[in-house]
Amino acid sequence: MSDANLDFGRFARRGYPEAIYCEGKSASQVRDIARLWKQRFNAGEGELGCALFTRANAEHARAVLDVLPDALYDETARLLAWPAQPPQPSGGRVVVACAGTSDVPIAREAALTARYLGREVVELVDVGVAGLDRILSRRDVLESADVIVVVAGMEGALASVVAGLVACPVVAVPTSVGYGAAFGGVAALLGMLNACAPGVGVVNIDNGYGAGHLAAQIAATGSRTTRNDIVEEDDHA
Repeated sequence: MSDANLDFGRFARRGYPEAIYCEGKSASQVRDIARLWKQRFNAGEGELGCALFTRANAEHARAVLDVLPDALYDETARLLAWPAQPPQPSGGRVVVACAGTSDVPIAREAALTARYLGREVVELVDVGVAGLDRILSRRDVLESADVIVVVAGMEGALASVVAGLVACPVVAVPTSVGYGAAFGGVAALLGMLNACAPGVGVVNIDNGYGAGHLAAQIAATGSRTTRNDIVEEDDHA
């Protein structure tokens, strides 16, 4: 049996469940954690919320699915969720925008986290500042948000551009995408920390989960604006 001491009371205490960070854990450890979670769920001892297994590789995924065969596994985000059906959305809208397709894994992690924590999520992909018209053409989506997660590598300029266009908070996620002088995401991190536009908060490099969680908390209190639903051709269901 696993040595893990899961915080089953976190949902009752904070309104959000504990996530299981799989990287650095063996498949056996992850399997045991999934088993503990299922046992507690089946016992019906209080509401647990959705179980999220983050940074899960294929071996981790097989281990979780051995115990929770109906869990969702998103290979791009390296994230498993159980139950697979997200909760009914409440609160405000989270928009997740990523600069390039190389940033999609981190953006997808952020989007799924916010969705499984109960928020409506709209995703914008490949709207980086190298083609400024791409983000400017999506201003209607940006302005519909209660909080925006911006995911970008290289110099990380997208966060400052977006924050200059909208009234809502921006959660910036630097990614490790970039050539040598990007220093594994440090250049984007520093760029975002030094954003000229106010209202930008920055999480750690490649921390899509942390960004999605923070965005879900910011958007928890309700919608900032009244608007019609926007259906985007590049949204993920």
